[in-house]
Amino acid sequence: MEPKKMDTKKIESGFRLVMEGLGLDLSDPHMADSPQRVAKAWTEELCRGLKEPELRMRTFPLMAGYDPSMVVLQDIPVKSLCAHHLLPFVGKATVAYIPQKKLCGLSKLSRIVDHFSRKPQVQENLTHEIARFLQDNLDPLGIGVIVKASHFCMELRGVNHKGVMTTSTLMGVFLTDPTVRAEFMALAQAE
Repeated sequence: MEPKKMDTKKIESGFRLVMEGLGLDLSDPHMADSPQRVAKAWTEELCRGLKEPELRMRTFPLMAGYDPSMVVLQDIPVKSLCAHHLLPFVGKATVAYIPQKKLCGLSKLSRIVDHFSRKPQVQENLTHEIARFLQDNLDPLGIGVIVKASHFCMELRGVNHKGVMTTSTLMGVFLTDPTVRAEFMALAQAE
């Protein structure tokens, strides 16, 4: 899939219109360059996942005689935008897999979460997208992904309450074997 081309000038113009619509004084020295700063933040950070090339994953063969056991990485930062209100949701992910023939570098799990997080979306899809990518690239015995995040669209508007949304996607033995699922859930809760 080709990365999307972003139009920074349109983004600047759009945020300038929003600021004007709010009645803000764009001649104020604190706000004069805000449309450009906001456009840069959106294109280089908040939505950079939209312009990055397709994620590739380097894998390593599993050693002969390896007894498949769970690989878990916890506390992976999640920074994303709610597709409904374009407000941030932030939290942490836990990603686990049981290798069958291939391993990936540990930092790759964190890079995968970050790559898929950096675009407007809903948390449910983010969780599934991470799991699907790992399934397609590692062909493991199973995958478990849990994302826990606070949504500013709930905290700053609407009900104005704090809360943590938890989503999970389980595949393979994480879904079919209650013992594996229980081990993953226990590890995901441990600090």
